[in-house]
This record gives sequence, C-alpha cells and structure tokens, in this order.
Amino acid sequence: MEPVNHAMTCTMDCAHEIAAAVRSGVTRAVDAVSAALDRIERTDPALSAFTEVWADEALRRAAEVDAEARAGSAGPLAGVPFAVKGRRGGLRAADARALAGAGAIPVGATSVPGPGTAWQTWGLGRYGRTVNPWRADRTPGGSSAGAAAAVAAGLVPLATGADGAGSIRIPAAWCGVLGLKTTNGRLPVSDPTGLTAPGVLARCPGDAALYWSVVSGAPPGDPLPLRVPPGTPTVRPPGLASDTPTVRPAGLASDAPALRPTGLAPSGPAVHSPDPAPRAPAAPPPDLAPSAPAPHSPNPASGAPTLRPPVPAPRAPTVPPPDPAPDAPSPQPPDPAPHAPSPRPPSPNPASGIPALWSPDLGFATPDPEPLALARAAALRLADLGVLRLTAPPAALRLVDPAPAWLALRTPGADPAPAHRLRATNDRRLATLFSRTELLLTPAVPLAPHGHDGPGDRYSTELTWAFNLSGHPAITLPAGFDDDGCPAGLQLVAPHGREDLLLAVARQWRA
Repeated sequence: MEPVNHAMTCTMDCAHEIAAAVRSGVTRAVDAVSAALDRIERTDPALSAFTEVWADEALRRAAEVDAEARAGSAGPLAGVPFAVKGRRGGLRAADARALAGAGAIPVGATSVPGPGTAWQTWGLGRYGRTVNPWRADRTPGGSSAGAAAAVAAGLVPLATGADGAGSIRIPAAWCGVLGLKTTNGRLPVSDPTGLTAPGVLARCPGDAALYWSVVSGAPPGDPLPLRVPPGTPTVRPPGLASDTPTVRPAGLASDAPALRPTGLAPSGPAVHSPDPAPRAPAAPPPDLAPSAPAPHSPNPASGAPTLRPPVPAPRAPTVPPPDPAPDAPSPQPPDPAPHAPSPRPPSPNPASGIPALWSPDLGFATPDPEPLALARAAALRLADLGVLRLTAPPAALRLVDPAPAWLALRTPGADPAPAHRLRATNDRRLATLFSRTELLLTPAVPLAPHGHDGPGDRYSTELTWAFNLSGHPAITLPAGFDDDGCPAGLQLVAPHGREDLLLAVARQWRA
C-alpha cells in the first residue's frame, strides 16, 4: 500500500457533486454506488474499515433513486454512498435516517473498537484490526475508526460518527480528514449521560455542510463571505508548492481521486510554519509567534524511544479551584436541557477575520511538540488568509482538567456531584471566553497516531472531551503531516449552535 491524502479537495467523489450529477442525469446512482462497492471490495481487505457491506440492498435502493431522479423528485443527496458507524443498528441513528431520506445510500457499517482493551482508539473490522490509511502500522483512532479510514481512503465520501469524548475528531485528525461534532442535544442520541453527539467525517467541507443542512434543517450554503486577501492568486495549504504531485493514502483504490496533502510535499519534511506571505498588521499572540522553531519528535524507524510524560491515573473528581478571572459571571448550575444556540455576536469586519483565540493546551493538557507545531501553523495560515483574527486574551484560558468529571459521569454508581461542579466551573470559563471571541482553536490531539499495541499511558482525549462535557460544537481540520508521515489536526470550537460558523471556516480553509 502506498500513502495518500484525501484532505480537502472536491472531485466527482465528493458527495455534493455526485448528488448534483445524479439529479441532473449526468450519472446514475447505480453507477456511483457500484463504484463505491468496487472500491470497498478491492481495498477493504487491507484496510479493514467495514464490519458489514450491504451490496444488494444498496444497489436496489440506488435503482429507486435513479427512478426518483428521472421523475424530478430526487433528494439533495441523491445517489451518494455513505457508511454508518457500528453495525446495522447505526441505520437507526437520527442522522443516518435523515441522510437516507435525502437520497443517500448506506453501503455498509464501519468498524469500532472490539472487546479486550480499555482504550478506544482502534477498530475491529471484517478482516481484523483497522489500519490507518497513511501508515498501516498505526491506528486510525477511534472510536469512529472505520469511518475515518473509509473516508480517508476514498471508499465513501461521507460516514456518520458519534463523539462521546473525541470519537469523531481524533480519528479525523489521525486520518487527515474533516470531522464535525455537533452541539450536544441538538440531535437525538441514546446516551443517558448527555456526553455523546452525532457528527460526520468527510473529505470535502461542502459535504459536511450538506450533511448538516440535511440533518438539522439549516439552510445550505456558506453564511460567511470568503476572506481571501485581495490579489491572492490560488490559495494552497501551507508549504505546498504548485508543482507538488498528488499522493494517495495507503490502500486507496486507483480510481479514487488523488488529493494534495495539507502542508506537506510528499517527499519532503512536514511543514511546521506558514509560508512567508505578509501577515495582517495585528501581531499574533505570543504563543503563536511564527519565529519559534518547531521541534521534531524522534523517528521510531531510527530506534530512538519516544519519551512521553506520564499521565496520572484517573482520580476521583475534586472541587475545582476558583475561577481566576475577576469578571467571571456568577456560578450557574449545569443546564441539563439541550444546548440552545448561543446569541450571535456582531459579525466581524470581513477584512479583519473572525475573532479567534488560540490555546495550545486549554490550561492543563500536555501536547507533544510536533502535533502542537502543526496545529499552530494551521491556525496561523487561517490568519494569513484573513479567515481568522487571532486575539490575545487578558489571561490565558485555564480550564479544569475534565478527565475526573467525564470518568465519573460514565462510571455507574459514582457520585456525580463533584463532576457537576467541575463542569459548571468550565462552563463559566467558556461562557466568558465566547463573550469575547467567536472561536477557540487548539490542537485536535496531543499526540501522533500510536501503534496497534495501544497508547500507553496517554489520553488522546486530552483536548477533546472538555467539549463533550460543555456541549460545544467542534470540528477537526487537517493540519499537515509529521516527520513520520502521520496526519495531525487543528480543532475549532464554537459557541453552542454555531455549526454554521465552523463549517464556513472549513470551506474557506479548503478554498
């Protein structure tokens, strides 16, 4: 198998283009589904992204969609093959039902972790452990392991996921695709703790936006103007030369579209800083100073050990420290009701970008140098493009480590009171932050994809599960590749109900 990047480009294998072609009669749903099934048959024995494939049912439904297209009644996702997380029960999820109702065709179920491990960053498919499409000796992440691998390898353009601690965002980052976690409570999901939210994995930002439009009823389209500085010719991901050849992820079917990697010439080192295009007059916060060299992690191929600081064992929730900010709102108990969309602040001046705050660690995490540097470079690139305006807060964001609260809420019989107090503290701090800015940026995952023997003593969820507790929507965007050829991701977090803002930024990043 040979490495691949399906990151952020649109081809006929993007969902919205397939649907447009099927609705207009340029192609047939049967052809689109047959091509996907053929790619799965040829590639999945090496990838093991699927637990089940429903070829006969998918082709029967595709013929029905073709009849709907001829009658002029085809839906907005007519003929789009997609995968559901888990087994056949994934078809009962609200978002899967909405996609199928819009004309998309489920072709199979994707792998999730099997029994035998406490860690969830792997998948067990029909042919064994699911492998990362970029490096077969690494895991794709989890628990939406097969969904991320299938999308990254070009088997399907869309796959549903569920995110209870980072289960969409982590595999999206490690497989180099987009992963959207929706606002907790906006879509129905069977999780009595309220920590899980549905979402999608996609290669094309426009496809993620179409998913959200279909499952939420939100109007389609980009709600923000494209903020590319005047005179900018073709915008490319950081460090990508115009003559950079396209590459493919390991195991990618030969007829799947080959896309350019984000921030990596395929034969060169990972790019750790943006290109030298002039920045906006406002200087980035000190932590984002572009002059700092990006450290490199040891290369496992050289035999040098990768040293990682130990993570303390899970502990019982404790009463969090008082908020450091004197102007923080008065304490409020956690709201058990679904999160309503936050009031929208005044729209920023398009010339200055969307106000955004960069946090390398949320005040408690310990990200490794290389994923941190790649995410930082991606944040700077968004500022270079005029999409974001990076702001310096009065004080660094300092959330309380959510691990004790998350673990307590998921442990039957545990006392939830300390967890609710911790959650309320972080909720107040995030409310203060989002009263001053519109987006929060962090690395998506604090470490690179680990091997199939497990993550050791690290939590890959360090930077993601805080937003399952708080309920905020978040998205992972591809942020380039490390020196081992593994993808990394940038996480964007928005106020409750602002999926549109995340998707608009994603579309501009792709452009």
